[in-house]
Parts: sequence; C-alpha cells; structure tokens
Amino acid sequence: MKKSFRLLLAAFLILSACNSHKKAPLSKDKYESSKLTIEEIEKKSPNKFLQVSGSKKKNLIGQTVVKGTIVSNAKILSYKDIDVKLSFYSKTGALLEEDHEVVYETIKPGESINFKSKYFAPKQAKSVLFEVVGAFSVDK
Repeated sequence: MKKSFRLLLAAFLILSACNSHKKAPLSKDKYESSKLTIEEIEKKSPNKFLQVSGSKKKNLIGQTVVKGTIVSNAKILSYKDIDVKLSFYSKTGALLEEDHEVVYETIKPGESINFKSKYFAPKQAKSVLFEVVGAFSVDK
C-alpha cells in the first residue's frame, strides 16, 4: 500500500512539474507582424476568391463557342486580367486540349463579369472545365 502511494505521489509531482513550464506568450508586436491581413491573403491567391463557370456550344462553322461567368468572393481587392484555363474533355473523360483565355476586365469584390470566346476545339470534345489560374490585384 505504501509503495503504491509513493508511486502515485511521485507521478503526481512529475506531472505537475511538467505543466509549470509553459511557453511565454508572443509579444504583441511579434503577433501583429505575424498575422496576414485579409488584403494580403486575397493578393497572394486570387484563384481562391475568383470562381468561374460556363458552357460551350458549336457554331455553324464548327467553332466551339465558350461562354463563362467569373464571380469575385473577395472582400477587399479588385482583380484584373483574369487568366482562365479551359480544359476540353472527351466523352470518356480524356483530356484533349487545354487553352487559356485572359479576360481583360476589372472585377470588384462581390461582382461578376461575363466573357465569351471561340475556339477550334477537338471535334471529340464533349465537355469543358473552367479554372481561374491567376489574376492581378488592382491597387487601391
């Protein structure tokens, strides 16, 4: 009984000694300098704040007409010269071709813009995937 009591007491002392050595909190200056502002986050990765969707159809001369809409979910920054990657896929899901469309317009936070373009995409293309891969932030 005494042996188990001593063992419990020793374990308690060791555990309480471990908890008493906590790290010192960051000073306010270091904390403030380590935080990223919303503006910096939006500037670093515009593709996270710009969503694109769209559709395609064939015109009379066999071109693929692509229509899309870009929506900005940013809170502070406006973007311009938005680079949209278009990936054309076959009926079985094979990637046939990739193209880039740069939309030379400015989009403000919460707004949307439309674009339209024509391509001679492969005849077997049954679907197209839209993805924003880059944009420039507009300085205030």
